[in-house]
Amino acid sequence: MIRLFDASAGAVVDIVPRDEGRLGVYVCGPTVYDLPHLGHGRLALVWDVARRWWTFAGYDVRFVSNVTDLDDKIIERADREKATEGDIAATYETAWWAALDLLGVARPDATPHATAYVREMIDLIEELLERDVAYSTDDGVYFDVAKVPDYGLLAGQPLENLRAGARVEVVADKRSPLDFALWKAAIFGEPSWAAPFGPGRPGWHTECVVMSLGLLGEGFDLHCGGQDLRFPHHENERAQAAALGLPFARHWAHSGWVMVGEDKMSKSLGNYTTLSDLLASHDPRAYRLLVLRSHYRQPIEVSPATLADAERALARLDGLSRRFSLPAFAGPSRFTRADAISWSEEGEELRARVAALLDDDLDTPGAVAALFEALGRAHALADAEDDRAGDLANAIGVLLGALGLSLRAGAAEVDQESARLVAARDAARTRRDWAAADHYRDELVARGWVVEDGPTGTRLHRA
Repeated sequence: MIRLFDASAGAVVDIVPRDEGRLGVYVCGPTVYDLPHLGHGRLALVWDVARRWWTFAGYDVRFVSNVTDLDDKIIERADREKATEGDIAATYETAWWAALDLLGVARPDATPHATAYVREMIDLIEELLERDVAYSTDDGVYFDVAKVPDYGLLAGQPLENLRAGARVEVVADKRSPLDFALWKAAIFGEPSWAAPFGPGRPGWHTECVVMSLGLLGEGFDLHCGGQDLRFPHHENERAQAAALGLPFARHWAHSGWVMVGEDKMSKSLGNYTTLSDLLASHDPRAYRLLVLRSHYRQPIEVSPATLADAERALARLDGLSRRFSLPAFAGPSRFTRADAISWSEEGEELRARVAALLDDDLDTPGAVAALFEALGRAHALADAEDDRAGDLANAIGVLLGALGLSLRAGAAEVDQESARLVAARDAARTRRDWAAADHYRDELVARGWVVEDGPTGTRLHRA
């Protein structure tokens, strides 16, 4: 049984699928007006890990993530760069998928684009107007939040508190500062569509309602996103469905922020690092491991120190892969299922332990700790020439692969001179001539090798 923190319940709850054995998951995707930063990468990694694990656990996961390809920020950038909105969106969507491919994030089953669903959004807005939960003004159509009795559910606050804390926006005829735009009246030079309530373009909060329901159906299982989307974006989505009497997402889950000091990383604050900058200087797997070592709901800090620590931990995992010649268990589009694996007794015990942690609110830090503990045991068993070592190491590799973390054996052809130095070093160690052994190690390191000691002698791999 999967358990997650549900923002609508304010607690960790059992996730009972609408359709037995299947999960319909919708994740709010990017607004493609700039390069993705580390916060976007964390969000993508968290829900990629969840999707992979749920598939591993036996669920048939339908995973949908949208692309907002028309927005105020896209229009502003297009105007600034004397380009079309379509060109801006295409450029930065390409950058988005390139970064996610490097991170090993699997592509969604569907990637609906906002501009392809404008007709459906117009139909939804028409119905909201007919039900008198929306109203027209000179600058567009607004949703009347007062018409939804439980508005504020995802924020965990009643409407009165939200209204008291809202920033007052100067908008003609807007009834409340919390009311949000469903439709923005046409402005010369900006993209617009014809609609019964006047030409214009949709507001941001409407697109995900029609796309999620259109692709996953009413009462789909899980709506996910970053913590910053919980309110007002997700609340405003939920309010529209509620006003229409449509069963919407059964559960809502949110991942935490990437922090810079005490501030959230964001483009508005200008304190962000792009994914392309990170991936140019670090192993992409290190960022996945860093995300795995943090609980998905908690903030994390990505710094040179935390990345270096993740890379050291990654080196230990790759060392296991080298020692036991493990195959690759993960890839951008590769999904593993537990029932397809033959588990040894040692492996099954580890699988059950990891599953108990991950099924309980996606406790990836606990699962990673359990896997590193098992790594130490696998090496100890191998040192003792215990046949169980290989089975345990294989189980570790499978479980890491189920989280999307691929290991590298790092095998490289050893040249004749390096092989001579290895033999000389092993001979020196046998006769306990530690000074000579250190000398040969230094020569190997100077030739670009990482040198490790094992029960069968010196092992080499490239850094």
